[in-house]
Amino acid sequence: MTACLATLRRLGVDALLTIGGDDTAFSASKLAERAGGSIRVAHVPKTIDDDLPLPVGIPTFGFETARHVGVELVNNLMTDAITTKRWFFVVAMGRTAGHLAVGIGKAAGVTLTIIAEEFARDEPIRLAHVVDLVETAMLKRVAHGRPFGVAILAEGIALRLSEEELKATMPDVHVDEHGHIRLGELNLDGVLADQIRARFSARGEKVTVVAKNIGYELRCAPPIPFDIEYTRDLGYGAIDYLRTLYRDGGSEVGAMITVQQGQMVPLPFGSFTDPATGRPRIREVNLKSGSYRVATEYMIRLEREDLDDPAKLAAIAVAAQMTPDAFVARYGYLVEARAAALA
Repeated sequence: MTACLATLRRLGVDALLTIGGDDTAFSASKLAERAGGSIRVAHVPKTIDDDLPLPVGIPTFGFETARHVGVELVNNLMTDAITTKRWFFVVAMGRTAGHLAVGIGKAAGVTLTIIAEEFARDEPIRLAHVVDLVETAMLKRVAHGRPFGVAILAEGIALRLSEEELKATMPDVHVDEHGHIRLGELNLDGVLADQIRARFSARGEKVTVVAKNIGYELRCAPPIPFDIEYTRDLGYGAIDYLRTLYRDGGSEVGAMITVQQGQMVPLPFGSFTDPATGRPRIREVNLKSGSYRVATEYMIRLEREDLDDPAKLAAIAVAAQMTPDAFVARYGYLVEARAAALA
């Protein structure tokens, strides 16, 4: 930071516009703070993860393009799944928030979407829990006579695994310049596919599972019209904000630019900081929102009614080659954990 600030001053830069996600927003705010008013900073929120703390319903730019392209790709996979009677396990980007996974899954109508937010926050995610969620969804599909589908997982699930499981299942872990694990290099989809194949094989059954990571295809896609217009607004708003600072003076040294109800609204640095971490707050998927509830209504998951209805339970238990009582004893915790997450 010291070197960066010194370089900007040597170049005579007194206004800076940054574009990026939470790491860039954090760096921008710290630079503005260290500059003490000598450099004014405007930050434009850009991340396909959609996890910067903008007001509810306002996306970061890039998200809608990534979702659009992701839906096109997943729709193709769904067609292939239907025609070849196979499964696709798709990992979508989302380091700490599952907005992109849910957005793609909901729009494409996939079988199941799993995000890190649906697991208890005070303990690591168990890989076996994730495998159980996918396996029971598959067993329900088998019971319905439709042994195929697409499951989407947010890549951030891998970050919540225990260190022991992460090293045991995905040993080739590297970090980026910010110290974050390079999630695109992790093999969450492949590990999950291997474990599901092993479970079906143990029952004497064969299942075709294809692992697919759709990260780079999404973040490098040409922008859709929404994002083209949106970025014009944000760019204009950022420059206008910096001009206003110099014209009116004052103590404010930087802000993140937002568009709210058609108006440019700067959020001053510090106003969206998490006091516990000193970094920008992370906007996670709200499991209690109406939008997420609708998304889950279209998923195939093990539900309370599956366990309470003898006919439904019997059909799923047959698919698992278990007695109904044994099935409930083995997988019933999924329903309880889900209820606790949504409470």
